Amino acid sequence: MEFDLIARHFTRATPGAVLGVGDDCALLAPTPEMQLAVSTDMLLEGRHFSPQDSPAGLGHKSLAVNLSDLAAMGATPRWATLAIALPEANDAWLTAFARGFFRMADQHGIELVGGDTTRGALTLSITVIGEVPPGQALRRDGAQAGDDVWVSGVIGSAALALAYRQGRLFMEQIDAAKVLPALYLPTPQVALGIALRGIATSAIDISDGLLGDLWHILERSRVGASLEFAALPTLPLVKNYLHEAVARDCVLAGGDDYELCFTAPADRRDAVAAAAQSAGVAVTRVGRITDEPGLAVTDADGRPLPFDHIGYDHFAA
Repeated sequence: MEFDLIARHFTRATPGAVLGVGDDCALLAPTPEMQLAVSTDMLLEGRHFSPQDSPAGLGHKSLAVNLSDLAAMGATPRWATLAIALPEANDAWLTAFARGFFRMADQHGIELVGGDTTRGALTLSITVIGEVPPGQALRRDGAQAGDDVWVSGVIGSAALALAYRQGRLFMEQIDAAKVLPALYLPTPQVALGIALRGIATSAIDISDGLLGDLWHILERSRVGASLEFAALPTLPLVKNYLHEAVARDCVLAGGDDYELCFTAPADRRDAVAAAAQSAGVAVTRVGRITDEPGLAVTDADGRPLPFDHIGYDHFAA
């Protein structure tokens, strides 16, 4: 049963690997002189997605969130493994899941080279492997005082969609329809991460909320930051809901954006703009790095904007 399932749904040609699915291990031949970037993420039903979510969407999202980690390191995607626990071997569900997974894989040239299946509560665990030239990986520990803080794309949409779905925020249906795709079908900014090699001094993907993820950069780099709330890039419709505290929290600390937050010297703004243009992604300058520890957010008048928390807690109730 297990091997038939793997053969039907997850076995494809892997020309970029010496040996792919079907043996005890995959055999990989990294490009000479390149370093490997490796990341693993896990999605659990009831914690990260609901039983009603589309299996094709889950296939897309489960790989996209891992690719976002490679993007944050400026790495080129190469290979992935998939470990999946299933309550039952549902052929129709697996067909749809694999369709979403491989559609995302094909967009980024990443090959599935192995994994595991077992019976249990629905759990999706993916490991991705990418390549980056030595010394060019984007890390969290390089931000310096005076650097600009940048954000790609728009943020807050996925968190707003989740708040709407959970009944914590009322939204007009026409507005909800515009933010829901961000929750179910995130876009990893792989091309931008690669284009920022040699330009960005630090980077992270926004998975647990802008403030929380930026805080990781500040801790590793031993610096502080000041952000301008009015500068944060959101869909225009979001402004209609910012009178609600939950909406402001979604923008500042909501998760599931999978955009990049990065820093770069102020004299590299033209280079940042060129990198973004080459990647086909909008970027917005939202603040600056300071030498004073801490993280501050100001409103349009320059006054401190309070916030209750900085991001998603994976161990909260």
